[in-house]
Amino acid sequence: MPQNQKIVSGADYIKSITGRNLNVYLFGDRVAEPIDHPIMRPSINAVAETYDLGVRAPELATVISPFTGERISRFLAICSSIDDLVLQNKMQRKLGQNTGTCFQRCVGMDASNALYSVTYEMDEAYGTNYHNRFKDFLTQMHRSNYVVGGAMTDVKGDRSLAPHQQVDQDLFVRIVDRDDEGIYISGAKAHQTGCVNSHWMLVMPTMRLSEADKEFAIVGAVPVDAQGITYIYGRQSCDLRAMEGGSIDQGNNLYGGQEAMVVFNRTFISNEMIFMDGEYDFAAMLVERFTAYHRRSYVCKSGVGDVLIGAAASIAEMNGIPKASHIKDKLVEMTHLNETIYATGIASSYQGYETKSGCYLCDDMISNVCKHHVTKMPYEIARISQDLAGGIMVTMPSEKDLNHPEIGHLVRKYMQAKDGVPVEDRMKMLRLIENMTLGRNAVGYLTESMHGAGSPQAQRIQIGRAMQLEYKKRLSRVLAGIEPEGARTTLDELTGYFARVFALPE
Repeated sequence: MPQNQKIVSGADYIKSITGRNLNVYLFGDRVAEPIDHPIMRPSINAVAETYDLGVRAPELATVISPFTGERISRFLAICSSIDDLVLQNKMQRKLGQNTGTCFQRCVGMDASNALYSVTYEMDEAYGTNYHNRFKDFLTQMHRSNYVVGGAMTDVKGDRSLAPHQQVDQDLFVRIVDRDDEGIYISGAKAHQTGCVNSHWMLVMPTMRLSEADKEFAIVGAVPVDAQGITYIYGRQSCDLRAMEGGSIDQGNNLYGGQEAMVVFNRTFISNEMIFMDGEYDFAAMLVERFTAYHRRSYVCKSGVGDVLIGAAASIAEMNGIPKASHIKDKLVEMTHLNETIYATGIASSYQGYETKSGCYLCDDMISNVCKHHVTKMPYEIARISQDLAGGIMVTMPSEKDLNHPEIGHLVRKYMQAKDGVPVEDRMKMLRLIENMTLGRNAVGYLTESMHGAGSPQAQRIQIGRAMQLEYKKRLSRVLAGIEPEGARTTLDELTGYFARVFALPE
């Protein structure tokens, strides 16, 4: 799509990513055109829905750009208020409801917001010009209303070694050369959500770095069709069903997620697209702010959970037992778990605060609590949905058997449940539950819930850092009479979490 042509609708988006000649591999073959590939197309449709939602509900899914004065996707917006943080979450839940899968744009949104404040504070510390560069980059993205992906997770190699200690230093993305025009990077990023479906990628470090790791302390923006990039598409359970055609066995034949390994081989990043270059001491701040945003972004799983709860209730109804007390109780439990995820995520947004740059950052403690819930609760929601679906979900005949001239009548006869419910509808609902709990969209609902935005121990570490034990011990000592009332605390001691949450007077 030409630079001066702005993406508005899902159709515009699909047109914009057509004919790019990306170096994409799947099942050992190079994919000539991702939009024509039956396994890849559902993930493209999911991104397209982020634009179409903006057309249908502009107050929810779009904002006015402060850089161009035009309406853009909320996924490109920098949060300038608590309302902006909250509306991100509400948009994410709605898109989860609409697609039943990962819609692939949250990493770029959260990376952009983290970089906005971190570049400001790097400039303040070092007199660099990263913040203005980043604003210029955002202006360019806003003009075209592009999809910006984020690439943070390195493949890591030997986890006991720092990046500079690796036998093969390409196991972390690093600078391998530079000239007057920019730098060249090599290495790989794993599990990259929606990378093939993006227009640009923000490449970032994955962890806290030391001075010896300066060559790994790089943040830059690259177009996804830049020279030297190879995408190796991740395969998923039941993905070959997309190659079989039909409308039943895929479970969700409209939408899907996407992950790929991204390999950089001397990929060039121009100077104006570099937003960190050796400032290793700011890598931890960037990672922590990104994960604060991204861990509360997992409220998207509550939207996907809404679909799964609906599917479980529907299959109970199709089986003729919607009023049974144990069925109702299980649906209540699924809902309780699902709303707990949403509640903690949106609470993190409501307790956001302004950084020096003017960008609002969500509450780190509750964000980590949200993501830690997500590493557990979707699995229980999925287990209950399988319980309500019954064993037929995984032993059911195929759509081809249903339509077979000789045995089709047998499948139709013995797959019948409640009278008046078409067999096709029951099979579709069972396949949807399978798709979300065992099949290709279980990648986004379950495994990504475990490992996306950091695996469970990463959240526990952050919760441990923010839990203010000394403050809480002092509260108990005062009430127990061990310390006098006047020793309770002062505002100066209430740093971080409690000072922001309770806004105590001076």
